Amino acid sequence: MSALIKAAKAKNYPAEIVLVLSNRPEAKGLELAKAESIPTAVIDHKTFSTREEFDAAIDAKLKAAKIEIVCLAGFMRVFTDDFVERWQGKMLNIHPSLLPAFKGTDTHRHALLAKVDTHGATVHFVVPELDSGPIVMQAEVPVLSDDTEEKLAARVLKVEHKIYPAALKMLASGKIRIEGDRVVAI
Repeated sequence: MSALIKAAKAKNYPAEIVLVLSNRPEAKGLELAKAESIPTAVIDHKTFSTREEFDAAIDAKLKAAKIEIVCLAGFMRVFTDDFVERWQGKMLNIHPSLLPAFKGTDTHRHALLAKVDTHGATVHFVVPELDSGPIVMQAEVPVLSDDTEEKLAARVLKVEHKIYPAALKMLASGKIRIEGDRVVAI
């Protein structure tokens, strides 16, 4: 999120960060947004009895703020299919692996256990199936012989900070679209 906020400050960047929403009141991103004078909202998932009610509250907040593109950054909740379909083609996520490898959580541990030579990050459109949407952009990092999960995560985070703002820029400027299950340049 910090990389998106930084990128959006550039005068020629085609997107503006108008709301930072979290499901966790203690999320560090809320503090960062407030420090940058970006409006924030908390919709705590624990106060809802169903995922559908939670998603409806998020959807209402996004619509009230006139949000056009949703960028997930550290939002660790799975949305309902209906919510995802309402935001189809307008919701991006960053994932710390070279999808389709290592979907879900603990990606750096899985990469080390699999003894892969490269790891990385992926920006993709969100679809109902977890970490399976059309890929907008990926970046690789080498997996080194002395890597720990923490060392590998730090290198992956550096490329995440490059590709997420770049992917959002492409979407916000209308330079990409989804065709079937692929992203194509316009």
